[in-house]
Amino acid sequence: MQCPHCGETCPENEHFCTFCGGRLKPESPTSSKFKARPVGFSSRINDPAFARYVRHTNLWSAIFAGMLAVAAIIGFTIAGEVGSEMENPESMFIGLGIGGMFLVIALLQIMGRKKSRTWDGTVVNKEINYGRDKNGRDYTEYVVVVEDERGKKYCSIVKDDDTRYNYFQIGDRLRHHAGLNSYEKYDKSQDSVIFCNACGDIWDIEEDVCPRCKCPLLK
Repeated sequence: MQCPHCGETCPENEHFCTFCGGRLKPESPTSSKFKARPVGFSSRINDPAFARYVRHTNLWSAIFAGMLAVAAIIGFTIAGEVGSEMENPESMFIGLGIGGMFLVIALLQIMGRKKSRTWDGTVVNKEINYGRDKNGRDYTEYVVVVEDERGKKYCSIVKDDDTRYNYFQIGDRLRHHAGLNSYEKYDKSQDSVIFCNACGDIWDIEEDVCPRCKCPLLK
């Protein structure tokens, strides 16, 4: 086969020229460039990788909270022994209280994931709000408002990052996935990127599996 770019002769089974790297044969309609963009909610949500991801997330939440709790208890106990402002057992009790607070927060997060439900909704509004934090720094809030089938509204708010704000459009049909607490868009036919519903990272629409968490991308 003769290369149409440089004129060199290449083996018949090659797709690219071994001399200049040019394509020898035109792309077929089934190539990734011509793949139909996905429409519809994906059945890949049933992949065991998602349940495994939620279990690991809950486990690490518990481990991290336990480490913070232990550090608080030990730190305040030591402070009570060597410090002059507060003595034990008062200082140790404060450490126990703070440590318990970390554990309660982790427990509430885990329970929230377990109690969350899967529901369908629609993007009904988008807002941009401006504010200033207590340190005097200006920030921008990007808000996406989703209404479920029962009429309840949920706000997704991200500061100083308009990626999700631009990804979702008013009128988009969405599905909220239980445990993951993330949204999947029904019609992805015009999208060039896709969010991982597990870890939240954004990838090219042609990717099949999230390179970070290894969960399938819902398309």
